[in-house]
Amino acid sequence: MIVATGINKSYDSLRVLKDVSLDIRQGEIVSIVGPSGAGKTTLLQILGSLDRPDTGTVKYGNDNIFDMNDSRLARFRNRNIGFVFQFHQLLPEFSLVENVMMPALIGGASRDAAATRATELIDYLGLSQRTGHRPSQLSGGERQRAAVARALVNSPRVVLADEPSGSLDSRNRDELHQLFFDLRRDFGQTFVIVTHDQSLAADTDRIINMKDGQITEIITRNEII
Repeated sequence: MIVATGINKSYDSLRVLKDVSLDIRQGEIVSIVGPSGAGKTTLLQILGSLDRPDTGTVKYGNDNIFDMNDSRLARFRNRNIGFVFQFHQLLPEFSLVENVMMPALIGGASRDAAATRATELIDYLGLSQRTGHRPSQLSGGERQRAAVARALVNSPRVVLADEPSGSLDSRNRDELHQLFFDLRRDFGQTFVIVTHDQSLAADTDRIINMKDGQITEIITRNEII
């Protein structure tokens, strides 16, 4: 579904990614692990079209995303890629449902259609009693589940998550991790997750190990077990 080939990226004299290639299959949950500075987040940003590589390609099916101009790429990103960050990035002045609706509205959905889809996801995630609350009125776990709902509102091909449980306590962390697998089971959702959490990584279909801007090892689920 996603094929990255020969990705190189430097910032000034610092070479962050060195000829990285990988593929992500539909319905997979893949973790990217490695020490700080390994290039994990940069790779995730390039897979998500938030940054362009110096050289290399990223294809979603037949779409070579870096052949697109910025406006077309922004539309593609909105429709096909969901993002979950370590800190929820919810807009404080909007309610939970308004935050979840936002990508759908940006993508051109009517307010009614966006609200219906957002409410369905909020119900699925067990947040129906919090729909009208603002982020400051939600717990850390609730805010991060709201961020997951926002990532899913346009039914993206893939959700890219960067240390999604890094700011959570152990109970909320475990609940969020289970949620990813529930979403794969119920909706066939694909996830690529940058994480330092070894327990989460061990449960994923493949672990992509990175060091010094390169993929050093790929471990599949049967090898993990």
